[in-house]
Amino acid sequence: MVNGVSSRELRVSDAEREHVVGLLQKAIGMGLLTLEEFTDRTDVALSSRTRAELNVVLADLPGMRHPEMRVRGGQWGRSGVQDRPPLPGEPMVLSSGVGSSINRTGYWRVPRSMKIRSKWGSGVNLDFTEAEFEHDQVDIRLDVTGGAVTLKLPAGASVTLADLDTRLGASVNDKVGYQGRLGTPHLVISGDLSMAALTIKGPRR
Repeated sequence: MVNGVSSRELRVSDAEREHVVGLLQKAIGMGLLTLEEFTDRTDVALSSRTRAELNVVLADLPGMRHPEMRVRGGQWGRSGVQDRPPLPGEPMVLSSGVGSSINRTGYWRVPRSMKIRSKWGSGVNLDFTEAEFEHDQVDIRLDVTGGAVTLKLPAGASVTLADLDTRLGASVNDKVGYQGRLGTPHLVISGDLSMAALTIKGPRR
């Protein structure tokens, strides 16, 4: 009890939500959750306001809990970026909550598939120009509401956006495109973009 408020009713921060998403990511690697279950529980975690709401997504996972808010480290950094590479066959999941951002620059390894989840975040910025691509094609699924998404691609890359659903004033500014040829790497972008702006540009744009 803190100032007459039950510990279960204490408000949680973005860092605490992201820590729990990291625990859910770990549960996938252990075979405790399917990808669909992970997606559903991540939605709940990112929208949680209190400790009671946040702990619901971990209640049936053995050995995983979000204790007295004394969280340090975990599977995810404060920007919502995984601190470990995804396990074979699983997507890299980058997630941010209200007011937080996702950033990747410099050297980093790009897996076959990625999921970008941002709900009213302050921005998603992924710079691929110095990244190492593990595959010629990368599937990127967006689940973004509000804010801006910027993808900076290396020379020779190409993009397809046929399966991206834009809603409620969302906009797309694609300066790379498909251009009649399958570039390397080739990014296939799908998912949902709502009340957000997506910009795709090359290394000099």
